[in-house]
Amino acid sequence: MTNRIRVLVVDDEPLVRDGLTKMLGYETDIVVVGEATGADAVDKAVNLDPDVVLMDIYMPVVSGLQAMPMIKEKLPNTRVLMLTVSDSEDDLLSALRLGAQGYLLKSASVNQIIDGVRRTAAGETVLSPQMAAKLAAEVRHKTEERNLSGREKQVLGFLRDGMSNAEIARRLSLQESTVKTHIHHLFGKLHVKNRTEAIFLARRHIL
Repeated sequence: MTNRIRVLVVDDEPLVRDGLTKMLGYETDIVVVGEATGADAVDKAVNLDPDVVLMDIYMPVVSGLQAMPMIKEKLPNTRVLMLTVSDSEDDLLSALRLGAQGYLLKSASVNQIIDGVRRTAAGETVLSPQMAAKLAAEVRHKTEERNLSGREKQVLGFLRDGMSNAEIARRLSLQESTVKTHIHHLFGKLHVKNRTEAIFLARRHIL
């Protein structure tokens, strides 16, 4: 079968790697091209060029949060899906800011993990429901704390709807440069690094 999703499984526990590899191996549209620990994750990723890296956070030599930016720097088109026991908001936000496409807990079902790999490969942002709820609560707090202006809330709403800067500018009768300024301010107030994260948060109905 052509165009299968190429996955690199990264976890320091051999039993976890083996289980994930076998689980994903049953899917006709997915192929596990390799396994790695945190220590050799970057080298394995560069050599194998996977579509998706399915990676733990807590690994003793090199953590997932340390390995991910190095992988993203060398392989910008490779997407990273974190699979971890950590339900920490700090770990979640750090992972998203460092470029993770998604964040699933190891308590997720087999179907949720397989679906997460497929959605990650397709460019979607994937979160375990409980982590999505925590993220939404965090952003609600920051929205209130940072006091978004009415115009910034409008712009964030349009981002949620997938509008480009030019489309937002036309809708609000503004210059595109002004829209860019509003978006820049939003990133700072919401503590997000990029448009993808801002759009995801907006789509969690935080307004």
